[in-house]
Amino acid sequence: MLFRRVVLVLAAAVPFYGADTIIPGTGNTLVAHEWGTFTSVTDADGSAIVWGALGGAADLPCFVIKQPTLVKGAMFTRVRMETPVVYFYSHRPATVALHVGFPAGKMTEWYPRAEYTYTTLAWPRIEVLPNAADDFPTGKGDSHYYAARETDAAALRVGDQWEKMLFYRGTGDFQPPALPKFTPDGRVELRGVAKGLLFESRGGKIGWRVVHGPDPVARPELTGDMTTLRSTLVGLLTDAGLYQKEARAMVETWRDSWFEEGLRVLYLVPREFVDRVLPLEIRPQPREVARVFMGRAELLAPERRQSLAARAAARDADVLRSYGRFFAAFARQVVPATDQRAMQYIAAQEAQVALQAVSCVR
Repeated sequence: MLFRRVVLVLAAAVPFYGADTIIPGTGNTLVAHEWGTFTSVTDADGSAIVWGALGGAADLPCFVIKQPTLVKGAMFTRVRMETPVVYFYSHRPATVALHVGFPAGKMTEWYPRAEYTYTTLAWPRIEVLPNAADDFPTGKGDSHYYAARETDAAALRVGDQWEKMLFYRGTGDFQPPALPKFTPDGRVELRGVAKGLLFESRGGKIGWRVVHGPDPVARPELTGDMTTLRSTLVGLLTDAGLYQKEARAMVETWRDSWFEEGLRVLYLVPREFVDRVLPLEIRPQPREVARVFMGRAELLAPERRQSLAARAAARDADVLRSYGRFFAAFARQVVPATDQRAMQYIAAQEAQVALQAVSCVR
């Protein structure tokens, strides 16, 4: 898609951004930073499987724009692209254009208003206004969405809509870079990426271990504390290129979801993978563009496979509820296809995905 011609609008310099500053001076001061999450559910061999990627409780305010024709192909895929946000920083007002593609997926939600197809979003005219007063939309209900605003980024205006960042979401049918799997002795190896965290939450207790590439690690002892975990993740994200407030905003956005009951690997997605899956173009070209994505791969512990099969067959709702939105994906791995009663129950749970996909926080 062709961009309209864009120009920088010169104005008086504005104050520093606090600790996350760009050294003032002449020339291009425009900086763009993006973070987001790729969420997947793994099979026993570590590969991502198809699951109800748009399922789960509503977590977006109703002013967020939804793809008007969400088709089934967007609901059941291998990857949920959750909450990419793009921030802009500049010492003077600027007008920019941004185009992002998702050739292996579908765009499902975004804000502010954008030009869209199933696989692309374009904001042809974004006014970057670093000294503007905040005038951002809010809703009545509590939403993870608002935590992403807690940064020193410039205010953005697109038409008559204001926001602190560009927000979008989608689902995709591709294999994430990480292949986490259990070894025969019960440890976890992480193939395909350089670094991540093996995290487990069970019965109100948490633990984690740092994973380096393919070297297997034992399951963590559940003796960790949330403060230290959050600090560890913020450090991981800032080392990857985010400003500290951005990293904190990302961790706060997923304060419930990342740390919910279950076993998962959180890993840094290689930049080249992000650029290939989500080709991004910004004009005029910023002097710096950071794109930091965290992968989230859900694992089903070996000792839970047999118990899950039994509980699904018995339709034990209390036990199955602990698997949350990942229940059907895990259950289909362990329940025999010949168990028609259990498979009907799984299908009924999956049927709720369509209803959840159109809901929002009011």
